[in-house]
Amino acid sequence: MTPAATIRLGATVAATVYTVALFVLGLYPTQLRFVFAYIPALVGYLVIVFDKWAWRWPGIHHFIGRPWVGGTWRAVLTPSPKSRIPEGGNRGPITTYLTIEQTYWSLHATLRTAESSSHSSNATVNAPENSGTAEIRFLYENTPRVEHQPRSPRHEGAARISVTGRVPTAATGWYFTGRFTAGDMDLTLINRGTDYGTFAQAQAADPDHSPTM
Repeated sequence: MTPAATIRLGATVAATVYTVALFVLGLYPTQLRFVFAYIPALVGYLVIVFDKWAWRWPGIHHFIGRPWVGGTWRAVLTPSPKSRIPEGGNRGPITTYLTIEQTYWSLHATLRTAESSSHSSNATVNAPENSGTAEIRFLYENTPRVEHQPRSPRHEGAARISVTGRVPTAATGWYFTGRFTAGDMDLTLINRGTDYGTFAQAQAADPDHSPTM
């Protein structure tokens, strides 16, 4: 379980148990003198609301330095000429789709290509105080479709993506893989949806997609 999930679960359990205990003791919130007894439970539920949604609401997000990068992005990869791409491999540019699931305390990235999918680990957003820029960093494990694994085996890698502003819609970055390939990334936000399960679904939602991309 991730630290963010642990925080949410702990807040939910603690607030619920506390609320139930108040009811068992006959301390009902309908009685004005007992209203303040429910404040700790309310705080517990507010922690969950903040982590999942409230941190990016306009009035609150203005005071929070963390950028909102959640959604699905078109990521065009341009491999370095020195990358050790196997015979028959794609030398780019390669159109991929990066889906970022984000709460205040957690981040998970999934990158899909026509041949494989990559899932992040240790994903973070590094946003220096009083700076308009931030950097998304994550390690990932790539799993190609079985038909492509003889040429493109499973591997691990890392990526860094730089964003500017609280609600960025474009970004740049770079990636490095354990297969001794590396390259640049140019990203454009498509929408805030994160429920695309395949490359084809994300591609269908891309308004600028064309068969030649």
